[in-house]
Amino acid sequence: MSTRPELSLAQRKRQLVADELTEAALQLLALKGFDAVTVDEIVATAGVSKRTFFRYFASKEDVVVQFLADMGTDVRAELASRPVPEPPSVALRHAVWVPLAACADHSERALRVVQLILRTPALHARFLERQAQWRDDLAAELARRLDVDPEAELYPRLAAGMALSAFDAVLHRWSGSDGAEDPAALTDRAFAVIAPALDAVERPAPAEG
Repeated sequence: MSTRPELSLAQRKRQLVADELTEAALQLLALKGFDAVTVDEIVATAGVSKRTFFRYFASKEDVVVQFLADMGTDVRAELASRPVPEPPSVALRHAVWVPLAACADHSERALRVVQLILRTPALHARFLERQAQWRDDLAAELARRLDVDPEAELYPRLAAGMALSAFDAVLHRWSGSDGAEDPAALTDRAFAVIAPALDAVERPAPAEG
C-alpha cells in the first residue's frame, strides 16, 4: 500500500505522464544501454512530444535520478509509518524492503534497470549520491522516532547507514546473480547480520504522568 499523500486530479494526470515517460525510458535504457538511447526514441516509445519530455525531465539521466528519488521517498515514508515501539531492525527492514519488493514483483524489468544503474558509471555515481540523501532522511526519521537529537547522537546516522549498506549488498548480490537469488531471503540474511547492532539502542524512558 502506498504511503504517499492523496493527489489532485491534475497531479494524478501529471504523475501518469511522468510514469509513462519513466517506464519508456527505463525499458529502452536497460535494453540498449545508456549511451545508445536518445530522447527522440524515448518520446516515440512513450507517444509524447519532445517538448513534453523536457517539461518533466532535463535529460535522460534525470529520468533515472528522479526514479531513485522516488524510491528514497517511499523508503522514508514506510519507516515513518511503522509502529514506534517496533525494534529498529524490524522497522528498517520493512523500509528498505519497499524498493526491493518492487524488484521482486517485476523481476525481469527491475533486474535490467538495476543492472543498468550499477553497470553505468555515471548512473551508479548518481545512485550513490541519492543513497547519501536517503541516509540523511532515514537518520532524521529514526531520531524523530527515538526522540533523540540527530546532531548529538551517533546512533541515527549509523543505523541508517547500516540499513542502506544491507540494501546495497542485497541489490548487488541479486543483480550479480541475474535475478536467480531471492531478494526476500537475501534481505533476511543481511538484516540478521546487522540486527543486533541496530537494536542495541536505549530508548528514552516514557515521561511520567
